[in-house]
Amino acid sequence: MWSQDEYIRTCRFAALAHQGQTVPGTKLPYILHPTLVSMEIIAALSVEKGHDENLAMQCALLHDVIEDTQVTYEQVKQEFGQAVADGVLALSKDKTISKQSQMPDSLKRIKQQPAEIWMVKLADRISNLQSPPPHWAQDRIRQYREEAITIHAALGEASPLLASRLLQKIEAYQAYIK
Repeated sequence: MWSQDEYIRTCRFAALAHQGQTVPGTKLPYILHPTLVSMEIIAALSVEKGHDENLAMQCALLHDVIEDTQVTYEQVKQEFGQAVADGVLALSKDKTISKQSQMPDSLKRIKQQPAEIWMVKLADRISNLQSPPPHWAQDRIRQYREEAITIHAALGEASPLLASRLLQKIEAYQAYIK
């Protein structure tokens, strides 16, 4: 069972790390995104037993702190432990490599982690498959949907519930492609 106290502690850490950031294309505070990802994780954990629930929940809330804030791997490791830090690092894009190589590299690193980290990536893409930002060109929208299909194929076995939700979102996202 995941700990509500750990959820609150982790959420506070993520909120402080993302303070001042907004969800792209909106005025909404960025912390909304990690909390929606954690909601997907909590829903899956409620029906799919046998997971390290705190690992999944903490990585969901923290999945963007290394990639998008000043928080380092070492800080995450010190605050939440090696398993969480390793999971968050695997979920972070390596911005030192080409944009085209980032998703395959990320999926390779995620697949070396426990299934809970796979679940976070599934939940992340579920959360992100809302209406695309208005400035995205059709090629970017198509590419984003194709990436979602790749994520589903690579990681879907980690969670039947999240795999099913992601497929539904992929189908619905087709409406944005002209």
